Amino acid sequence: MNRIIIVCLLILYFPFQGKGQEFQDILESEVQENMPGILFTILSEDGRISWSGAAGVSEKGSGEQLKVGQTFRIASVTKTFVAASILRLMEMDSLQLEDLLSEHISPEHNKILSEDYSMDQITIRQVLRHSAGFFDHTHAPEFFNTILSNPKHEWTRTEQLQLGVEKGDPIGSPGHQFSYSDTGYILLGEIIEKYSQKDLDEGIKYLLRLEDLGLNRTDFERKDPVTDSLRIHQYFQGMDTYEFSPTLDYYGGGGLLSTTNELVHFFKALFQNQIFEKPETLGIMLEPASYETKASMDYQMGMYRVQIKGMMAYTHTGFWGTQVLYIPEKKLFMAANYSSVWRGSAVAPVFSKVLEVL
Repeated sequence: MNRIIIVCLLILYFPFQGKGQEFQDILESEVQENMPGILFTILSEDGRISWSGAAGVSEKGSGEQLKVGQTFRIASVTKTFVAASILRLMEMDSLQLEDLLSEHISPEHNKILSEDYSMDQITIRQVLRHSAGFFDHTHAPEFFNTILSNPKHEWTRTEQLQLGVEKGDPIGSPGHQFSYSDTGYILLGEIIEKYSQKDLDEGIKYLLRLEDLGLNRTDFERKDPVTDSLRIHQYFQGMDTYEFSPTLDYYGGGGLLSTTNELVHFFKALFQNQIFEKPETLGIMLEPASYETKASMDYQMGMYRVQIKGMMAYTHTGFWGTQVLYIPEKKLFMAANYSSVWRGSAVAPVFSKVLEVL
């Protein structure tokens, strides 16, 4: 009888044991000629499921095997960290979400934006939700033309704001529509620097207590030599972007390096109320937004909702091929980084394949 009980308990507590090879097989199947590598981590809320894997190569030319724990540019997944940091500043009474953005950014940047935008109407809440009406400076043809002609160009936040104002028009009235914009989030990055009295890397770590969470490989590029040394090569339309200056995506719209393991642990800490002082702050972050015209994304603050195999999930993706996902129904966290952007779906293909195995 005792032996039967022990076996049943093992099945209960370790239901995914033996799935590791199946997970690895899935990763191997994702690697193709135009997809040189993939990193993946899965973690359950209770810790009973915990697995990380890698397949493919870190760099096409060298053929060096991709390793679990290597870092990569998470691009727009940085926005989740930025949004959480702004909400921490709200908890600290440095700002309120209904405050005008103009009250919290520099006079120089206010002047630039005032040429096109009604700065007496745009609130921090709207910027967090991408409903402020900002044209996204990364959509200006000149942005990628500069990157492709001079990949090592050192961008500044001010230069990107000027580009957005000069090359694009406002996207409707503040608060009346959703329009995804890196421009808004680089302004939120400025606010974090202002009130933390630190650069964006140190400000986010301070506000979110990342080091207390053990996230030692989540750093802005150029800030930690070890994190930088572990960075993989990421590809865009077959082009190696390794030497692209990180300043193209550095001021709040993106900028962080991380690992799949640390991304799932950050999401877990966020949803288990280990980031905010008040439980209701997470509710504010996840509060749905609605507009007269249906939004192209079900975006809240620093994350958005998608459907995966009939279940709702919170997620964020990054331009170079990163995605983090939390499925409340399964209490399951997953993160993946493809070395090149996957195509054809809002959710990384590896997630559905892993769920089928589970």
